[in-house]
Amino acid sequence: MNKFFLVAVHTYQTKLKAKAFLVTTAITCLLIIGVANIQPIIEFFTGDEKPHVAVIDRTGSLYGPLAKQANHNQIALTKITDMENEAKEAVKEGKWDGLLVLSMDAEGLPAAVYYANTIVDNQTPEVLERALSQLKTALSAAKLGLTDEQMAELSKPVPFQKVALEKNAKTEEELNEARSLVYVLLFAMYMFVLMYGGMIATEVATEKSSRVMEILVSSVPPVQQLFGKIIGVALVSLTQFFVFFAVAFAALKTSGQEVWRFLGLDHLPASIFVYALVFFLLGYLLYAVLFAVLGSLVSRVEDVQPAITPVMMLVVAAFMIAMFGLNAPESAFVTGASFVPFFAPMLMFLRIGLVSVPGWEVALCLALLAATIALLIYFGAKVYRGGVLMYGRMNIFKDIKQAIQLTKK
Repeated sequence: MNKFFLVAVHTYQTKLKAKAFLVTTAITCLLIIGVANIQPIIEFFTGDEKPHVAVIDRTGSLYGPLAKQANHNQIALTKITDMENEAKEAVKEGKWDGLLVLSMDAEGLPAAVYYANTIVDNQTPEVLERALSQLKTALSAAKLGLTDEQMAELSKPVPFQKVALEKNAKTEEELNEARSLVYVLLFAMYMFVLMYGGMIATEVATEKSSRVMEILVSSVPPVQQLFGKIIGVALVSLTQFFVFFAVAFAALKTSGQEVWRFLGLDHLPASIFVYALVFFLLGYLLYAVLFAVLGSLVSRVEDVQPAITPVMMLVVAAFMIAMFGLNAPESAFVTGASFVPFFAPMLMFLRIGLVSVPGWEVALCLALLAATIALLIYFGAKVYRGGVLMYGRMNIFKDIKQAIQLTKK
């Protein structure tokens, strides 16, 4: 056991002191601070500058009410008497951000054409279009002789309630909060496995390429060495995640946000966080063993990426199915896939977070996941012990067979 801790601590300290780790952590922390304060940053660079739009009103009556609504939506309108061609030239020269030409259609209702150098900016024309639509509604109501009370009645939304008949079904508010948490944790699990799983494979391949592995294998049992690498990298990743969380928490506090309310997690039961932790750890362990075993089969660090690509594709597939499942958690496809061990950490957690899952399904999923991990550890230790002693051109299936044969000797 002492050798296991020795490998884990050595891996942890080595990765923690690496320049790449320190630089990546620092850059990510800066990005987190930037995202948490994105609004003040945007305002600092743009100031209070509004888009300036010139208006040619051929109706003689639409500019006044339109200007009031546009000013409320942070758009500065200026009525001009220039000819249309002259106004377009002024837009090209940068005097105006855009030109709005107002007219009436055959039914006497507002119509407009918006000119700009490019139509990349969607916000300004969309705001003007909404304002004109409101004016059109008001004019149509006036033509029909409708009163303000009648217009207000027509504008009322249809009373529509969603009622769940299941006894333990989540309310709409709980579903929205759960969906936010599920999405965040699915994305975190996805990034966690891809980033740190690759780190495990690279760590094993680096030591193997330097021939240090031959000494380690003779003094440390393969299972202890395998788990020492996995736990060491896991500690590194948890350290980095803790730093990210602390920076994000402080940044949100500084910007005046209530963290749990900002994340929409203030009404969720504690059980969902427990399930999140369980599936997060089991998913990491499942994929970490695969990454470590594949890393032991390559002789050069540059061969790591091709070797671990099949496992990465499994992670990507699980994440894509989970994204589909966010809107259809009860579909037969998602339900069936949630029992596949390589998809279960994401999909079963998704189902638990969004729908009522029978206890036996959760137990069966955990049993299958635990059995798969145990099998991978048993099989992986054999491959790992032989694989770290193999050198030469990589051939995954052939190398696995050869690694097991070396272990038996």
